[in-house]
Amino acid sequence: MPVYARILVPLEHSPYDAAILEHVRPLARLCGATLTLIHVADGWVARNIGQVPLRESEEMRRDREYLESVCGALSADGFECDAILANGDPAHEILAAAERERCDLIAMATHGHRFLADVVYGSVAEAVRHRAAVPVLLLRGRQGAGPTPARAHDAVPVPPPV
Repeated sequence: MPVYARILVPLEHSPYDAAILEHVRPLARLCGATLTLIHVADGWVARNIGQVPLRESEEMRRDREYLESVCGALSADGFECDAILANGDPAHEILAAAERERCDLIAMATHGHRFLADVVYGSVAEAVRHRAAVPVLLLRGRQGAGPTPARAHDAVPVPPPV
């Protein structure tokens, strides 16, 4: 069995996050791995913050708070954890973070197929899976789970230790 030292966990600030965290926790504990959480803000401000002098948006502030909350809960449970809030294209930023942070596994939740949208635009998970230089663990999110409504930005609870 491979031993992973650093696992990159992309989070999207939605109920899907709980599914991947539930699976990554025992793996990280078994391997003694550090968890690196990443969320890629991809709103207009996030995509253009480096090109124009813009302040962090409210969405980005909430995303940062969310990441810090999840990371803090994992740290309180004994995991070594860091959080990255990136801006721009999600697949590109996830792959860049995996290389920069020297991660040896990327573990992420997927939504399943969205039919025409996947054909036309592809999915972040597919792009990561095809271009990653390290193994990628893809977990389909729970049936019935979906993105958080636009105004509901409550933190997703971190599953209890196994």
